[in-house]
Amino acid sequence: MVTRRKSVEALIKKCKEAMVDLKRDYEASLQAKEVSEELKVDIKNVLENLRSCLDYVARDVHEKYVDGDPGRLYFPIRSSVKDFEQAMAKNYGGVKTTAPGIYAVFEKVQPFNDPWLGTFNRLNNDNKHENLVEQTRTETRRVTVSSKGGGGSVSWGSGVTFGSGVSVMGVPIDPRTQMPVPNSIVETRVEIWVDFKFAENNESVIPFLERSIGRVEQLCDDIYKEL
Repeated sequence: MVTRRKSVEALIKKCKEAMVDLKRDYEASLQAKEVSEELKVDIKNVLENLRSCLDYVARDVHEKYVDGDPGRLYFPIRSSVKDFEQAMAKNYGGVKTTAPGIYAVFEKVQPFNDPWLGTFNRLNNDNKHENLVEQTRTETRRVTVSSKGGGGSVSWGSGVTFGSGVSVMGVPIDPRTQMPVPNSIVETRVEIWVDFKFAENNESVIPFLERSIGRVEQLCDDIYKEL
């Protein structure tokens, strides 16, 4: 049987290489404080190439275990066990008994077992529309107060607000600045984390795409081991 495995491997390789340019456009967009069209296209291309990998694998499974031409065939993604079983019976009849290992791989990644695939699918579908899915720029502020004598540290994020009369590690907090008053007891460090997130699900762009590449690569490998 001739499979599409080399095509899948080439697409995975292309996605990994594309992340280099994507990260460059990502940093430029952070500096500009808005998502560039280049970054949107980068994201769209990675998502679509990963989806193609799943569909190539699905077609290879069908060609080996199911008779007839399925027409347009996609990797099954269903939100409930019932819907998944119906989709498998319709498009992959007999796989459950003739290739239980493959059936198990399909099943374990379904959204009712693992939310990643559902999130990936929604973002992929949104990115195929004329207006690419929106990314939101976020800034997270974190303050860390450390003892100069090595006695530990205390940290808090932007969601924490101190009132009057509060002290941290023996140092009063100024309620106007939400920072320790000038002192010689502790050191204060302020970190600003900047990120782009998908507006639909609040997922950070870079970590989600990198995780998706790894997940699709592993999923395809697991299926081809069974073919």
